[in-house]
Amino acid sequence: MNDEPDRTEGEGGASDADERVIDANERVNEAESADEKESTFLVTHAEADSAVLKDVHDGQVHTLRSNPGLDVDDAVEATIAPDPPMEVTYRVLEVTERRRLAIEESEEPPTVHERELAAETPTGELAREPRAGVGEVHVLTPPEATTADAVADVLDDREATLSRAARLGVNRVEVRSEPGIVSVRYMP
Repeated sequence: MNDEPDRTEGEGGASDADERVIDANERVNEAESADEKESTFLVTHAEADSAVLKDVHDGQVHTLRSNPGLDVDDAVEATIAPDPPMEVTYRVLEVTERRRLAIEESEEPPTVHERELAAETPTGELAREPRAGVGEVHVLTPPEATTADAVADVLDDREATLSRAARLGVNRVEVRSEPGIVSVRYMP
């Protein structure tokens, strides 16, 4: 014998079927939030109806089923999730920040400080130093005869250079050089 009164749906009690639906919905919501990814992404490809994002922290590439107005070389702080049921494309759930990234070669020579860093760095090595405020300065010391090639490598590896800029939270990359020194300045 049961001491609890029988409830009907009209009396405000949830039926077993309602509870099963609520439980199933909670599991779906938990699964969706578990698959969500919040990160900083570089837009590597963009068309009117799709875009490709590269996570600048883990290198994973995500194809979006639609383009929410992103352009190549944008850095976005976003939350994405896979599209059901196949989960091969992604959708953007939220964009919290979007900034345009640029990379350019400057005609200016490296600064005095960058030359000092280069003098302390063996040929063929890299020195990194935080900038005052935001960003970093990377000083490469290629052999003098290959300085132009080193500059070309930095500019040609656009995706890696801009991914680093996005990771550092800056908008601009400036490359300066003189024989035996290449400075890559990651700046706001």
